[in-house]
This record gives sequence, C-alpha cells and structure tokens, in this order.
Amino acid sequence: MFIALGIIIGFLAAIPIGPLNVIAISQTLKRDFMHGLLVGLTAACLDVLYSYAALVGISQAVEDLAPLLPYLKLLGVVLLTAIGIRLILQAKAYKGPSGESKEPRAAHRPIIAAFLCYVTNPTLYVFWLAVGGAVTAHHWITHSWWQSVSFSIACGSGSALWYFLLTKYVAKYHHQFSPATFKKILIGTAIILLGFATYLLVVFI
Repeated sequence: MFIALGIIIGFLAAIPIGPLNVIAISQTLKRDFMHGLLVGLTAACLDVLYSYAALVGISQAVEDLAPLLPYLKLLGVVLLTAIGIRLILQAKAYKGPSGESKEPRAAHRPIIAAFLCYVTNPTLYVFWLAVGGAVTAHHWITHSWWQSVSFSIACGSGSALWYFLLTKYVAKYHHQFSPATFKKILIGTAIILLGFATYLLVVFI
C-alpha cells in the first residue's frame, strides 16, 4: 500500500514544469536521451533523500508532540492546496521549454545542473514537508526505519519513471513537442493534488 503511494507521490512531485524538467528537456534536445535522463535520475536520488529526511524529522516531532497531529494534517491541506493552485497558474503562463528558465552555468554537466536546481528550489522543501506530515499524521506508514526507507525509495522510483517517460518522449517525438501537452499535464496534476488536499481536509474534519 505505502509503496504504491510513494511511487504515485514521487511521480506527481516530478511533473511540475520547472527548472529540472526544463533542463531535462533541453539536455535531451541538445545532446541525447541519456543526458536528459541523467538529470532526472539525479533529481530522483535527491527525492529519496528529501523524502526520508522529512519523514524522520516529522516522525520524531510527532512522537514528542502528539497534540500537533491535527495541525500537521491541516498544514498538509494548506500546502498541497497552495501547490495545486500554483500549478494551475503555471499552466496558464506556460509557453514552452525554451526560455522558461535559465540553466545553471554548469548545465553542460547534467548531474551538477540538476543538483544545483534541486537544492535551490524552495517548493521541493515545502512539498516533501507536506508529504511527510500527511503520511505521518495519518499513520499511513509506521515509525519503523524500513518503512520510511521503502517509502522514500518508492518516491524516487516514481520520480525516475516520470523523467524516463519525459526524456523518452522528447527524444522520440521532439518534432511534435507541444506546450499544450504540458499545460494539460500541469492541470491534471493540480487536480490530483487538490483532490488529495480535499481528502485530507475531510479526514481532518
């Protein structure tokens, strides 16, 4: 159960069109599929670390501060709703991968470029804190280390799956590359996150 949930969450976390997706796309277009995939695999590894850090940190806080559980649930609702709304606004403003954001100076080295973009993106910190708070507060995983590790690896696997599909699509169908496709993906992701936030709110009430 929690493994499937981790894969889904990791997949959704990777979808929003931001610096990492733009770099993966540009690396694929300018060089080849493998360079684009390296960006995604780097991001996936960082997803594992961030997810695990959020789970461990929040789990420790929950053990010591049990009265905060309702507020953690409410915080997850607020954060996921905010991210969902932001995705809808991104979809409306999205015009295409070219010029969407500037790549780091080390962009010709995909692993370094992905690392720099990831650690300087505050949205990812917020996202994983929201996920960690939600799964911990609702007891979807226990405090055992193996479940935390397994969930985090599942998140990374879901993220890696998205980047594989993205770079494979770009490499094979770059001549059919359409911003409208990504707008639909963004809107779909936003709807899923808003639905998840609604579910958390219903459980909270």
